[in-house]
Amino acid sequence: MGKVYVFDHPLIQHKLTYIRNKETGTKEFRELTNEIAGLMAFEITRELPLKEVDVETPVAMAKCHMIAGKKLGIIPILRAGLGMVDGILELIPAAKVGHVGLYRDPDTLKPVEYYVKLPKDIEERELIVVDPMLATGGSAIEAINVMKKRGAKNIKLMCLVAAPEGVEEMQKAHPEVDIYLAAMDEKLNEKGYIVPGLGDAGDRLFGTK
Repeated sequence: MGKVYVFDHPLIQHKLTYIRNKETGTKEFRELTNEIAGLMAFEITRELPLKEVDVETPVAMAKCHMIAGKKLGIIPILRAGLGMVDGILELIPAAKVGHVGLYRDPDTLKPVEYYVKLPKDIEERELIVVDPMLATGGSAIEAINVMKKRGAKNIKLMCLVAAPEGVEEMQKAHPEVDIYLAAMDEKLNEKGYIVPGLGDAGDRLFGTK
């Protein structure tokens, strides 16, 4: 069973408080979302393998370490996932970025793919799927289904805020996928919103209603 990590780092929790606040405007919300994503990426990449290299400093030769050829990919779920990409790329500029676009069918209420563009060597990459919210889990589950059909094998999920119901559904559907969160909230309400949550992340990122 994949593990669930909730990051309690003071900087992450401090910034999360601001993005929960309904008075926080679009510009600040966008900046803070990227900052939190970068801080979370720092933690997620803690286990990347290193190799030893020789480097000549201005003083002497030194034994140093570099990441050992691990290929990374960032896969935002459109549209809200886009709000987390730049913060991760600042930390890992060489990562490739793919996109998975889903919409909810008004009759079945199930997610349907409308756009998928992934790195060609997806099966060789460690992939971080990003979406600010893990509510019912439907979008994240389907996004990972889409990626697996195209050869993805090593997948992690990064969300800012999750409901326990969404985490449970994700673990049932994709038990090998580790989940990384800034907060595990109380529940879903009758409309499928996370409580207390932070509202609609897409609308708050892009200034839409």
